[in-house]
Amino acid sequence: MSMVDAPIVAVTVYPGQARITRRTTVIVEAGEQSVEVSGLPLGLVRDSVRVSGRGAASVLGVDVAMQRNPRSPDAVVQELEQRAEQIRSGLAELADARTVEDSRMELLTNLGRRSGNAFAKALASGDIEPDRVAGLSDSLAQQLGATLARQRELHGQHERREEELRAVERDLAEHHRQRTPDRQQVAVSLDVHEAGELELELSYVVDDARWVSTYDIRLRGEGLTLGWYAEIAQNTGEDWPPCELALSTARPAISARLPEPEPWFLDRLRPPEPVAYGAPAGGPPEPGMMPRAKVLHAAMAEPAAPAIEHGAAATTYRPPQRIAVPSDATAHRTTVAVLDLDATLDHITAPAQSQEVYLRATTVNTSEHTLRPGRASVFHDSEFVGTTTLEIWAPGEEIELNLGVDERIRAERELVRRTAGKGVIGSATRREVRYRITVGNYGRRATTVTVLDRIPVSRDEAIVVRDVTCRPDPHHRTDLGGLTWRLPLEPEATAEISLGFRVDTAKGVELSGWRE
Repeated sequence: MSMVDAPIVAVTVYPGQARITRRTTVIVEAGEQSVEVSGLPLGLVRDSVRVSGRGAASVLGVDVAMQRNPRSPDAVVQELEQRAEQIRSGLAELADARTVEDSRMELLTNLGRRSGNAFAKALASGDIEPDRVAGLSDSLAQQLGATLARQRELHGQHERREEELRAVERDLAEHHRQRTPDRQQVAVSLDVHEAGELELELSYVVDDARWVSTYDIRLRGEGLTLGWYAEIAQNTGEDWPPCELALSTARPAISARLPEPEPWFLDRLRPPEPVAYGAPAGGPPEPGMMPRAKVLHAAMAEPAAPAIEHGAAATTYRPPQRIAVPSDATAHRTTVAVLDLDATLDHITAPAQSQEVYLRATTVNTSEHTLRPGRASVFHDSEFVGTTTLEIWAPGEEIELNLGVDERIRAERELVRRTAGKGVIGSATRREVRYRITVGNYGRRATTVTVLDRIPVSRDEAIVVRDVTCRPDPHHRTDLGGLTWRLPLEPEATAEISLGFRVDTAKGVELSGWRE
């Protein structure tokens, strides 16, 4: 059996998984032999393993087995672990040095205490000169000062080493999948018809990979540019180098079947039966040999992939940019497409809820792309104004985009009349209100402002909404009380809307939901 290195040459990322393609060229002799590719991630889905290629050979079988390693074979993890071991060794040396300096400090302190008593007695008896005592005291003080300085230096070095160790441990935590020493390996049994070069391609599916759509919506004058980006993140246990990248909307299912309703049983509620605790069942069975594959005489010519491929149930996008995606669960961004769209701009406000007036763009997806749902950042030229959410957007579909609050258009809704009292007939309670809505265009361009408001709707026959008056008349009115006006406004122009109504409540009925 020969070990070969098969680097990653292509990755197809799905919403929750990824298909990895590795490729290698081996020199083989005629006859039966095995080729082994090791170092594959533990999360590899065994049933997804496929082997193909080109050359005068047949695949007799493919076996997936566990590869036991004493330490992680990942180069990044090995470097980080080696760095952590060096730092821990340095911390141990610093701890020894601090112990020596602590002992030196204790010795000098005791020596100073004892010598002080001895010098005092010698000076009192005249057995020693004062200058000599001063010299010995200065020497002892210098040694104490040097020891204290060394202790401070060692303490600082210890803190810096601990900070380095914590940083390395954080990096190792991001590579927790790669830290596991065991890996999967694939052994391919071949029947080689004639000696020569054989190109093998190995593919498999892994979990813990995903891509999501994000967007930049940029308004420049009357034009709208939409940048579509893919944020790719994975924690599969292997790093992806810059290679051929594809983004698919498909959701692979290894064991897929059509939905079929199960029987719906009703039964008497019974107390739970006691559980017998015994030895756990054995581990998963070892996979068997895969079926015999076709002869690999046909050349695997790969045509140039288009930027977009529409399948029966999914679409695949191929970004032009190749990016590396490490296995650290960090999102990495690549451009899918940039679309220049024609848009009709106007404004919309609902002053009963908020006085903000929003800039709105109505546009049609004129591209061939079905844009996936995702978060969108909105820019006016180069200025960031906020975020919005883009729903799924099919080719040819018209949608409205929220382009953020426009401070140059202002709206105000105020209560200008309110009366309450008894009705003429019986003891009915009557409430009457009138509102004034003012909209002003303080920008430099003419626009149309859509104003949304509502009148209350009764859900009880004892509560009646009467005498609804609107000036001007709304352009649209719904059965649930919704009112819509479309007000064309030139620069520096204002417009007013008057809205009033009356609510009669029968005797003894307490009104709920009333707001002013």
